[in-house]
Amino acid sequence: MDFNSNKSIYLQICDSICEKIMSGELGPDSRIPSVRDYGAEIGVNPNTVMRSYEKLTNDGIIYNKRGIGYFISPDAKDIVLQRSRKEFLEEEVPQIIKRMKLLGLDPKEIFC
Repeated sequence: MDFNSNKSIYLQICDSICEKIMSGELGPDSRIPSVRDYGAEIGVNPNTVMRSYEKLTNDGIIYNKRGIGYFISPDAKDIVLQRSRKEFLEEEVPQIIKRMKLLGLDPKEIFC
């Protein structure tokens, strides 16, 4: 976690879990730490972790088995991949293209 970032801590937690899903560190139906345990592990308030888990649940990336804990959804990797691609194409690529134009770079120079 980069607590000095301009990005909210709860979103950084979401990103961290999504990265673990993409890397295969967390697979389908894997149990993730409880809200309290994860908060203690990374040094944040459990309410912040709960907010992250609620967002991930609403996005279909994790699910809650009441009384047991939170688990990675079977199709979480596909959801995260689709969301990450969309974010990359809509937010990062335009910035890259703008920077390339400012530097006078031809795409052929990069993709050779």
